[in-house]
Amino acid sequence: MTLKNWESNGWLKSHSSSKQEIEQLLQIVDRDIKDSKQTDLSPDWRFGIAYNAALKLCTILLYSEGFMAERSATHYRTIQSLSLILGKEREDDADYLNTCRAKRNMVEYDSVGGATDAEADELIDFVGNLKDDVLKWLKINHPEYL
Repeated sequence: MTLKNWESNGWLKSHSSSKQEIEQLLQIVDRDIKDSKQTDLSPDWRFGIAYNAALKLCTILLYSEGFMAERSATHYRTIQSLSLILGKEREDDADYLNTCRAKRNMVEYDSVGGATDAEADELIDFVGNLKDDVLKWLKINHPEYL
């Protein structure tokens, strides 16, 4: 599968991004990484904030490639595009983030106490590494956005 295939399936639509848009998304990532490290927040909330940072990083990748997810399954498609853009070797990362998506939905909408401090810390560490990888990818593939 390719992003063009996904577009043909109606899962993505064309999107023209800008340096300003990518910079604003990166500012959200930085804010969310910082806020997710606050120890006075519940693990659920820290997890949700870190998840948002991860989602924004995947959004940056998708926008940089000229696409955005359609309204149906937006988070899922945005996360799954990670391995289409960064490479097949990132499928496990996309699967991990999809698991995080489901947990985030649970703690956001259904119940309290679904995330532990260890899970929040793991996701925060993951997001920091993903941010480094996204920035390296942008520098090589879309330096106009940096």
